[in-house]
Amino acid sequence: KKGRAATMTHDYKRHGTTTLFAALDVKSGMVIGECLPRHRAKEFLRFLRRIDRAVLKPRDVHLVLDNYATHKTPEVRAWLEKHPRFKLHFTPTSASWLNMVERFFAEITTKRIRRGSYTSVGDLEAAIYDYLGQHNTKPKPFTWTKTAEGILTRERRALDKLDEIIGNR
Repeated sequence: KKGRAATMTHDYKRHGTTTLFAALDVKSGMVIGECLPRHRAKEFLRFLRRIDRAVLKPRDVHLVLDNYATHKTPEVRAWLEKHPRFKLHFTPTSASWLNMVERFFAEITTKRIRRGSYTSVGDLEAAIYDYLGQHNTKPKPFTWTKTAEGILTRERRALDKLDEIIGNR
């Protein structure tokens, strides 16, 4: 009900997990997504190969990533050396909000995953792929609603307040 805190039934049971790798085309809003059982270099390389097949050559591919160790292994670096059109950009620690695909992750979580009841990992993955398909039929670019200066000013205020609270001032 509206205005009431959401709850989960007492018999809720988690039936496993999956890792959603996703690449957002910021200009079109299209998302390339793939569910894989783990988040290791092996799976990340598989996803990079998928992006390589999906994005027409010679177009450069700029990937914004977090600092997860998987993205920096020798295997990944070797693959990237052979695929120079791939350019990796890493977000600063605690700044995942700079990565626009995180907005897509938030959207799929709130609109499809969070309130779902899945009896298996296969069920969960089917729901994810269904959502990806629906999303990509009418994709919309994610756009910043604030200016860069406005975002950075707010970030500085938050950091100043945090410093004040923990006594670094």
